Amino acid sequence: MITDLYRGDLVRLTAEDPETLARLFSQWSADSEYLRLLDWDPARRFSVKGTQKWLEKNSEDEHCHVFAIRTLIGDQIIGEIGLDGIRWTHGDCFVGIGLGEREFWGKGYGTDAMKIILGYAFGELNLERVTLDVFEYNQRGVRSYEKAGFVHEGRERQLLLREGRRWDVLYMGILRSEWQEQQKRNRERP
Repeated sequence: MITDLYRGDLVRLTAEDPETLARLFSQWSADSEYLRLLDWDPARRFSVKGTQKWLEKNSEDEHCHVFAIRTLIGDQIIGEIGLDGIRWTHGDCFVGIGLGEREFWGKGYGTDAMKIILGYAFGELNLERVTLDVFEYNQRGVRSYEKAGFVHEGRERQLLLREGRRWDVLYMGILRSEWQEQQKRNRERP
């Protein structure tokens, strides 16, 4: 049994005041690479006020669960992660993650956060499936999702246009049974 739903090896997930997260997200939106890894839309700056309004609206939506990602060492907010579009009848949702602090990229913080939210999705919310999409050029993200247990399920070829080049969008998913098997293997390791 998971005793601390919101804590991993490197990070913990927290609920934050929308103003705090909005300020950080607005700051992170100055980094166009961050935005191009996060979203399909063209990179653009986000205002604190507009982001705060969006966060406040989603905090009241039972189909959306957004968390800040905080480091265990230093207690710094380095990103956000959330489950969205939860369809309770079918037991599925999408997951999205963004690490806004570049010095934490490629060091396992995102994978740890993803493992925590999967435990929350399957163990607490009783979902059956979690899905994500990732852009072909984000190979670091693809490797991280694979480490968390996601399986490649499909792709839309040349869907995304960035800098005059077409890129595929990859779809990955994980089922509750796959997550449970992964948990069992982790417990059996010496």
